[in-house]
Amino acid sequence: MSKILALREKRAKAWDAAKAFLDSKRSDDGLMSAEDAAVYDRMESDVVALGREVERLERQVAIDAELNAPTSAPITNAPQAGMDTKTGRASDEYRRDFLNVLRGRPASNVLSVGVDADGGYLVPTEFERFIVKGLDEANVVRSLAKVISTNVERKVPIAATGSTATWVPENGTIPVSDMTFGQKTLDAYKLTNQIKVSVELLADSMFDLESYIAEEFARALGVAEEQAFIAGTGSGQPTGIFNPTDGANVGATAAGNTAITFDDVVNLIYSLKSPYRRGAVFLTHDSTVCAMRKLKDSNGQFLWQPSLQAGEPDKLFGYPLYTSPYVPILKAGARTVAFGAFSNYWIADRQGRTLQRLNELYAGNGQVGFLITERLDGKVILAEGIQLLKQAG
Repeated sequence: MSKILALREKRAKAWDAAKAFLDSKRSDDGLMSAEDAAVYDRMESDVVALGREVERLERQVAIDAELNAPTSAPITNAPQAGMDTKTGRASDEYRRDFLNVLRGRPASNVLSVGVDADGGYLVPTEFERFIVKGLDEANVVRSLAKVISTNVERKVPIAATGSTATWVPENGTIPVSDMTFGQKTLDAYKLTNQIKVSVELLADSMFDLESYIAEEFARALGVAEEQAFIAGTGSGQPTGIFNPTDGANVGATAAGNTAITFDDVVNLIYSLKSPYRRGAVFLTHDSTVCAMRKLKDSNGQFLWQPSLQAGEPDKLFGYPLYTSPYVPILKAGARTVAFGAFSNYWIADRQGRTLQRLNELYAGNGQVGFLITERLDGKVILAEGIQLLKQAG
């Protein structure tokens, strides 16, 4: 830097000298002799040359600084908003300790944040989300219904009747129209699943224990949930959509005991109020779909429309058609088809699934047990939003 500074000072002095020479050699008419002009041109060239040399030296300094800079630098600033370090069950340390407990290895005290009153460990955030995703894939009703998370019993107010507007003559008495309200209570019923894993399998570090347990729990819980959401009694379990008590309304009755006609489906569709029809879907058993696929309109065209896109359901009368093995089959008096906006069926997940490792229970067999527990409820909140087709008889 000292050399650059010296050249800058030299250049400034050379320029001052050149200007002074020019002023001193001009005649009264503003002209210079050829000899003096040649001398000035040389002085000006020196100033330009010094300027170029300064630029070269400055570029050298900049390149040297870039090449000498470290390839990485330590992060010394605090995390930005929205990027805070994960704590509690979401932390990486908690997840590592959780897996250590699954395998029977020592864990540090970080896992103490998940200890509950019954001695179980709360499932880490990532593990719990994976299970919920599995339930969505294996559980048709859960994918269609409205799912909420709650820490307490949830009471949902329902408008039983609305007010009625009345035409009143001038100076006439204005009648009072009272509104009535009811409520549905979403409780928390306990659903559990227990599996056993051999000690040798747990000791195998190459085995993806977390995925295995998550998939197995998801399958078992999904099956039990689906059964309850469809036909649950409401006693110790959720209330099913097809349950005769507190389930969906019967909107239409089929003409036959074990068959469904074109008119039966039309009657079911129009038993649902038009606002609900905009997002409505069908839900029935696979065997019932087999019968409905044969329905034709007056022009001989099949009403059933197969899906042409992966992941999209088939359609009937233009409405998506879903199936569940737990919907009642075609028989006299059975409720066999549901049609409506399934957002009127609410599923309340009580937050915090727990997992317990059972070390001693199966020790004699060389196995370790794992017990998962969840608490939830499901219920039709607005019965008019889902209509059922009931078979004759």
